[in-house]
Amino acid sequence: MKQFNYIFTLIVSVLVLTSCEKDANNVIDQVLEGVDTGAVLRTISVNNAVLNSSEPDSEFSVTVEEQDEEEGALLETVRILVSIQDLTPENGTTIANDVFVKEVSAAEFSAGPFGLPRATISVTFGEAAGAMGLTSDDYAPGDVFLFELQLNLTDGRVYGAASAGGIITGGFFASPFSYSALILCSPAPGDYVVDMHDSYGDGWQTDGGNGGSGITIDIDGVIIEIGMCTPYEANDYDCTPWPDDTTDPTSEFTDATAIVTIPEGAQSAIWFFPGDTYGEISFEVYGPDGSLLFAGAQGETGPGILPITLCAE
Repeated sequence: MKQFNYIFTLIVSVLVLTSCEKDANNVIDQVLEGVDTGAVLRTISVNNAVLNSSEPDSEFSVTVEEQDEEEGALLETVRILVSIQDLTPENGTTIANDVFVKEVSAAEFSAGPFGLPRATISVTFGEAAGAMGLTSDDYAPGDVFLFELQLNLTDGRVYGAASAGGIITGGFFASPFSYSALILCSPAPGDYVVDMHDSYGDGWQTDGGNGGSGITIDIDGVIIEIGMCTPYEANDYDCTPWPDDTTDPTSEFTDATAIVTIPEGAQSAIWFFPGDTYGEISFEVYGPDGSLLFAGAQGETGPGILPITLCAE
């Protein structure tokens, strides 16, 4: 514990460092120069960052650990604020910033492996939308809720996203104080068509130089994977040649199509794209009704959750 406290002191600078002989070129002095004293909420895990607008009880959840110069004794409360990032202007633009949702007291934390206060903090879609006073006309699948955690100490100090310097937002401390949650909905059942292309003609190189992962679709915990084959290595998913070019044996490396079937009663369908190593990939996703739900232009789709939504009626 003494070694842990020492490391924490150096990085976050929560103690005043004094020395009889201070070397102006000391590396530690350079690292700590301009860093304020304070405390952090270290991200242990983001448990869920997708909200289902069809289910008011679906929740954003993150597990955090509080650290201060008194090993957590200064923790008083954590306030949760929410904002909406409106990415669907077709239904108008909704503005709601830094709205208070609820507060978590120190008593709701328990000692973690390091003896420091740890808790899982969650907010339901209904709580967040209600706090902002939103109705179903104000949001749509594809929008994002931004959650900020404000750390309040017993001595009156308050820390949040604005006070988090780069030295603590990444690495071991991973303390951004701010998290985003994508809004989705219960998907319409049926067959979704995915048309896939590779401009170079050697199949998809996603998160690997000689192939990589395909698009995954998480349907209520059941994972489906689709993608294009490459001539370099075998993939774990089935690759189907482009329907119009079935006479060309190389067509599966330039264009391909796949069908994703979402069953009746599915509560969620989360689409994830692993990335594009060489900027050669493009694809389109069509709903069961034939509508274009997403078009990933060549080289422009980064790794992450895809805003593919077609809500069940």
